[in-house]
Amino acid sequence: MPNPKFMTPWHGVPREEIDWHPRVNVEACIGCGTCVTGCSRLVYRFDYEQMKAVVFDPINCMVGCTTCANTCPTNAIGFPPLQDVLDLEKRVLVHHAIEDDLTTRREQLQVPDLLPHPDRVVELEVTSIVDATPTTRLVTLAPHRAEDCLCQFIPGQYLEVQVPGTSWLARAYSVANAPRSDSSVELQIRRVDGGRLSSWIFESAQVGDIVTGRGPAGAFTMRSPAERPIALVAGGTGFAPIKALVEQQLDGFPDRRMLLAWGVTNATDFYELDVIGTWLERSPNFDCLLAATSWPPGVNVPTRATTATGFVADAIDASEIDLSGYDAYVAGPRESITTSTAALHRRGVSVERIFVDSFGLTGLTDVA
Repeated sequence: MPNPKFMTPWHGVPREEIDWHPRVNVEACIGCGTCVTGCSRLVYRFDYEQMKAVVFDPINCMVGCTTCANTCPTNAIGFPPLQDVLDLEKRVLVHHAIEDDLTTRREQLQVPDLLPHPDRVVELEVTSIVDATPTTRLVTLAPHRAEDCLCQFIPGQYLEVQVPGTSWLARAYSVANAPRSDSSVELQIRRVDGGRLSSWIFESAQVGDIVTGRGPAGAFTMRSPAERPIALVAGGTGFAPIKALVEQQLDGFPDRRMLLAWGVTNATDFYELDVIGTWLERSPNFDCLLAATSWPPGVNVPTRATTATGFVADAIDASEIDLSGYDAYVAGPRESITTSTAALHRRGVSVERIFVDSFGLTGLTDVA
């Protein structure tokens, strides 16, 4: 029988609703017993007659754990796709359950003797809220006190923002502008149903509100020498750090060869087409690919921008621009990063010259 202590919900999702447990290929199993004795949750039992491992209590298995498969000398153990777990992690319910658990168990989970970094924490005032689309708001934050400054941030980095008056954990958002003289930063916030910070932004936030910000942080910054051409690829609101990088390069290296490729689901979600239009007018060496799976009438595409129906990876594949010798910077959802990096590699961008946003090197595994 399953152990009751292993049947508790996984971050709010009932354990019995999650199909996650090992499966043993009996033909490949050599009966070494590594999985049986190594699993502290007693998922396995051992058939001493057949000398085979048997999955006995599958629901005892820890969601996402694959230790037994990793240590099986004959690769006899399989699991459902890890993507199934990653899809669960996208649920707002799961986000909130993790956040609430961290808050409730803070005394138990916090690192002892960890010193705060007050120089990285500032009080920020909401100075502007603009509805870019029905699902995206552009929010400008500026230091509330004269002694505070965010002028040290580097385009591509992110800022953590906490909803005022709550104990909720801060949410990280990429800064969408090159440094400004007043230290203000722009965040591009997409509405997420049930999302705590995005719900506050769309339903309660007002100009003049004060929020706590920590940062900037992150290493998604320009690493390419000025003489190398660059491709900047965005999926959805992954456009935010890409916009900051474009502004930085147009200000510092206006003659640099650059390609912007931006993909969204519906073309009405392109919330910065006027800005892209000014970039195209500003530099003849700046090219733009816009990809959407749906193009309703009335979308004003900037002059010189190329459009494509499909995903941003499709637009990269179909482009006539020779990308060999380019460096690439990619930001957006995990799936977009994965397909875009693969497309860039197919078009001649070497793997070691593809830099991705906060999801780390996800996406490069398919092209290595």
